[in-house]
Amino acid sequence: MSEEHRETGTGWPQPAEPERPVGPAGEPDPRPDAPDPDELSPLAPVEPEPVEQEGVPEPAEEPGASAAEAEPARVSRRLTSAGAMIAVLLALLGFTLVVQLKTTSTDPTLAATREEDLVRISSDLDSRERRLRQDIEALEESQRQLRSGEQGRQAALEEATRRADELGILAGTLPAVGPGLSVRFEGPDKAVSAARILDAVQELRGAGAEAMQIAGSDGTAVRIIASTYFVDGPGGGLVVDGRRLSGPFVISVIGDPPTLRTALNIPGGVVASVEEDGGNVTPEDSEAVEVSQLHAPIKLEHARPVS
Repeated sequence: MSEEHRETGTGWPQPAEPERPVGPAGEPDPRPDAPDPDELSPLAPVEPEPVEQEGVPEPAEEPGASAAEAEPARVSRRLTSAGAMIAVLLALLGFTLVVQLKTTSTDPTLAATREEDLVRISSDLDSRERRLRQDIEALEESQRQLRSGEQGRQAALEEATRRADELGILAGTLPAVGPGLSVRFEGPDKAVSAARILDAVQELRGAGAEAMQIAGSDGTAVRIIASTYFVDGPGGGLVVDGRRLSGPFVISVIGDPPTLRTALNIPGGVVASVEEDGGNVTPEDSEAVEVSQLHAPIKLEHARPVS
């Protein structure tokens, strides 16, 4: 190449175009990977291939496209968080159900209850329901009599007398007699402590006891009313409303005998706890239990009846 060509930059030879391969007799190249003849046409524009250069940053993405692509990602993350929260809640619910079922299945009271005990409890509930229905019918009959005109005054007087007798029995100011039980408690002081006797009184009250009294071995008796208290004696025995009683003890109670007996024999109740500590409880049915011990009337200081 001459010096003139170098200085002026002209006269450089053009690179020769690649020759189009042809087959025999000028036919197109039969090779499967041969380029399309139209692509080799000198009239078709050839797009230049992008040239990667070091140090040249790529063009930034358009802001609209970036936001459009980020929105599905945020939605996906929200869906993933909601799914995780639902899974946690379902796991907690399942754990709670399992714990509850395990607690119910391992309840010692239900596991230790025999079929005959359940029958007695059911019978006790039926007896209470019948007794309450009878009370409702009696009150409704009293209401009808009080509203019946001429007989209203006499009915009101009879109702007042009956209620006074009932309140006198409950308050311990009147003696009472009727069917019930005589319950004997004997054993060491731990077995027949004041707490055990109080539990027995509470269970008998819950079973419909209408009148009760407790007696010691020497025959000393105390009427049991709502305000009666029980304390363990310093040298053994009990102190009931300030009176000292020595064992064994006998509680005379008026009420429905089967219902009262069922209340005492409930699994885990008084009979079971006394026997567990070496004591013994012996209930005896009677058609005529006498509750004759009286409680002194409470002297009222401020209240007075209203006529």
